[in-house]
Amino acid sequence: MFDQFLQHTTLIQYSPKQVAKAQYNDIAAYQFDPQSDKVYWLNTYGLNEFEAMRQIIDQNDFDDFLIKLFKDSGHANKVIELDNVLFIALQVLKTDEKNLSSEQMIFVVSANVLWSIQENTGTYFEWIRERILQGRGLVQHKKVDYLMFLIIESLIASYLATFENMINNDDDFLHVSTISPTPQFTEQVEQQKRHMLNFKKATLSLRNTIVKLQSINSVTMESKYFIELKEQANNLIGEIDFELFELDSKINLIFSVQGHRLNESMRLLTIISVVFIPLTFLAGVYGMNFDYMPELKWHYGYFMVLGIMASSAIFIVVFFKHKKWL
Repeated sequence: MFDQFLQHTTLIQYSPKQVAKAQYNDIAAYQFDPQSDKVYWLNTYGLNEFEAMRQIIDQNDFDDFLIKLFKDSGHANKVIELDNVLFIALQVLKTDEKNLSSEQMIFVVSANVLWSIQENTGTYFEWIRERILQGRGLVQHKKVDYLMFLIIESLIASYLATFENMINNDDDFLHVSTISPTPQFTEQVEQQKRHMLNFKKATLSLRNTIVKLQSINSVTMESKYFIELKEQANNLIGEIDFELFELDSKINLIFSVQGHRLNESMRLLTIISVVFIPLTFLAGVYGMNFDYMPELKWHYGYFMVLGIMASSAIFIVVFFKHKKWL
């Protein structure tokens, strides 16, 4: 009846003395002793197996309001204290995708149980599983709050690694020497800025969740863990803000380059216009069809006008050169 759920669910249970990982064929096996010194980490991929989830809730005496929360799709980041459990919903960026879409993760935490429910399969927490199963680090000797700390820390680390990778990959095209005020370049910069803002929004939301976890009472949580997580989130937000400032500077530089090029073009056109204005005036004067224009009958009149035109053009060019406008 619950084959799909059981296929995508695993359990790791550990204590200072032993560690075990299992995947059961009977959902009744996922019943946890609240008085045990073990920590139970139940992980499920998929959010829609509501009957199986109800069975888990019922047989472990979790607050049945969880079912309603499970059925409400698309939770924003939130922390809800229930009768004997803590409900945590996170919208997590898919850091393996270029468009940085998000996926839902839900965590149900009791005194010694952490039930993580992920919308999609992924490797966010694989390193935590390996450390537990290999008996490395402190996690085997800690309570469920330390496991929750490692999970959130893993999300922050994933954000940071993807953010740094994105910055390194885009350093070449965003270098000052390669800035080109073209529509394609401007679009690249704007796309990079959108990605940065997505990162900042997700990290801010995650930090707000960490702040809420510091004040909960239904499950014992060491505040020092979440103080450290908040510091990590703040550091990432600071790096994102710095990169956003850099992008704004580059956008301003693009506009400055465009303005400079436009000014250079206008200056050249202005100089050409100034040179030809007196020539056009003289040509206009001597192009008038009057009978009594003395210079028209003079043998050297044509050469005189050409000389005046050439002299005026040379004078203007020399004047501009002297003023360093040319």
